[in-house]
Amino acid sequence: MKTVVFDIETVGLPWLDLDPMLRESLTRGARDGDEYRTKKEWRSLSPYASRVVVIAMQNPDTGQGKVWYESAVPEESKSPDGLFDRIGRTEAGMLTEFWETLSRFDRAVTFNGRTFDGPFLSVRSAAHGVRPSRNLSGYRFSVAEHLDLMEVLTFHGAIRAPMVPTLHAACVAFGIPSPKTADMHGHAVGEAYLEGRLPEILEYCRRDVEATSALFRRLESTLLPLFK
Repeated sequence: MKTVVFDIETVGLPWLDLDPMLRESLTRGARDGDEYRTKKEWRSLSPYASRVVVIAMQNPDTGQGKVWYESAVPEESKSPDGLFDRIGRTEAGMLTEFWETLSRFDRAVTFNGRTFDGPFLSVRSAAHGVRPSRNLSGYRFSVAEHLDLMEVLTFHGAIRAPMVPTLHAACVAFGIPSPKTADMHGHAVGEAYLEGRLPEILEYCRRDVEATSALFRRLESTLLPLFK
């Protein structure tokens, strides 16, 4: 079975560019200035208030992959180690090429992709008139076409918050180098983007897919047989 691992990074659209009613909805219930700002920052999780700036994809069998990143001008290069193609595109261009590449594989592997990455990519694609090549949020209990490792580690929701693991926690538990650092993690992407640090976000997203690939290999012969 041809398998591919992917991950995305998103950033909020400019606040004042959002519809006033949407801004009010996103910050509704804020009790003070700090909570108001936090709610504003969380818009990066909504495909209606944010956009995709990086998509990373890796073939776990070969170690080779692609990283698409936001660029107004099309550009392409190789990573220093030669394993990843770096591809600069508009958001619509990234999404179009992502779905085309995904269609060449039998199975997609993610961490929390069923409830976040998949729906986000699909909605943003539709907004650009791009048709997704696959439903990444289909039947929850199937691991055939989309294997969400968070679903495996929580036994399809049997384990609930606050015991649901992050990718960092899973990496630590399985002895895999975590892609997260004090300076670069999911909540730091928005600020890094505003500071012009897109290359760092690109490398961070690559590390995420490499860690997810390694976690997939650790679970492939241990927990995954329980779900077939």
